[in-house]
Amino acid sequence: MSTTKQRDGDKERFWRTLFLRRLSSKVSVAAFCQEQGVSEASFYAWRRILKQRDGEGVHLVPVQVVTEETRVGASVAAGLELILGNGRVLRIGPAFDAVTLARLLSVLEEGRP
Repeated sequence: MSTTKQRDGDKERFWRTLFLRRLSSKVSVAAFCQEQGVSEASFYAWRRILKQRDGEGVHLVPVQVVTEETRVGASVAAGLELILGNGRVLRIGPAFDAVTLARLLSVLEEGRP
């Protein structure tokens, strides 16, 4: 018999939504928790749980370093190319905005369903 508890999807969605709201909050974690009616201990416990769950699906993938000569020969127009696990490709031009890229990566890391 398994000793692991079955995941509660509603609870997980609740906490993920709460963490997204916390990202745009200008108050301390203590004040935010008080406003939302949740304990700080639960906030930190769920943050740890969800980070662990998000890390469960992380797998290393092979990376190939491409020289500028190879890129020109292959006519790759992007400065960077990320191949995501779901098969989608993210191309980032050579003159990308670092702040926007950081925000995008934050959304991709924190906003997973």
